[in-house]
Amino acid sequence: MTALTKYDRLEATGLWRPDRDGQRREVIVSIGNATLMIADMNDQAITHWSLAAVARANAGETPAIYYPDGDAAETLELPEHEGEMINAIESLRTAIAKTRPRPGRLRWLGIGTFIAASAAIMLFWFPGAMRDHTLRVVPQVKRETLGVALIDRMQRVTGPMCNDAAGLRALRNLGTRLETLKLAVVPALGRSALHLPGGVIVLDRSVFEDWEAPDVAAGYILSELAAQIERDPLADLLTVVGPWENIRLLTTGEISGEALDRYAEHLMTAPSFNPDTPNLLALFEASDVPATPYARARDITGESTLELIEGDPMQNRDAEPLLPDSAWLRLQNLCGG
Repeated sequence: MTALTKYDRLEATGLWRPDRDGQRREVIVSIGNATLMIADMNDQAITHWSLAAVARANAGETPAIYYPDGDAAETLELPEHEGEMINAIESLRTAIAKTRPRPGRLRWLGIGTFIAASAAIMLFWFPGAMRDHTLRVVPQVKRETLGVALIDRMQRVTGPMCNDAAGLRALRNLGTRLETLKLAVVPALGRSALHLPGGVIVLDRSVFEDWEAPDVAAGYILSELAAQIERDPLADLLTVVGPWENIRLLTTGEISGEALDRYAEHLMTAPSFNPDTPNLLALFEASDVPATPYARARDITGESTLELIEGDPMQNRDAEPLLPDSAWLRLQNLCGG
């Protein structure tokens, strides 16, 4: 979401309450990759709200009261003097609302679930055609919402997203250098990296902690960028969860929690998808990143990644470091060392 870039350093203080009976706590609020991040005063994350699902309880009044759509009991109050953050949230809510399809675009197949499902089957007949239609009509904001929902579910296995404040700043710097801001790091992904609908890339802490320079981590990020260009992650999701969830997405704009759990498990256990080598090398060249460190990280012998090593566009060329040493050290401690 390009609207996020102007707010990625904005922070504010507010009062957060987990439920109607809960005690209000002073928190730090910041805007992250498609989420509103709420942390305690020690910068420890408490919760993340999808920006696409942030609702306001008292439009035009202060203190501004927000809640995640569907759970009005959990609230966040922002006082009048935090006007910059309030304006930022309202601007993002307006931008998201403009990207949502007009009534009937996702729900045009009908009102009743049975009638809508039957009509969809009759109209498209083959699951592949229905999937292709879904990929054309589902907007980017919905893809990002699905990506955030998948991260939330994966954290039950991977552990919570790493959130050291200095490390996150270094991660954003690396993302800016590689022209992608939708990065997240978890302690135990079970693989080096994967990508989600909406362009979110999830990395295992080992791609930072096990190497002496950021070139390997950058390689994994570029590989996932190339993979999501070649193979739409939403198409992969729909293939795994099946045609009935495809119909549900078309008719209600949602995918069931059980289906998202199933896809999250599939992502962390399925074989890695390696993108076409020429396409990947083109990304390395465009980013001025050497391919050899990444190739050696995948296969220390270089036998299975020989094309990447021999085609490394940075051979015999000097490149600017991806990050200053101080930022790289902070990034290596993103998960607490």
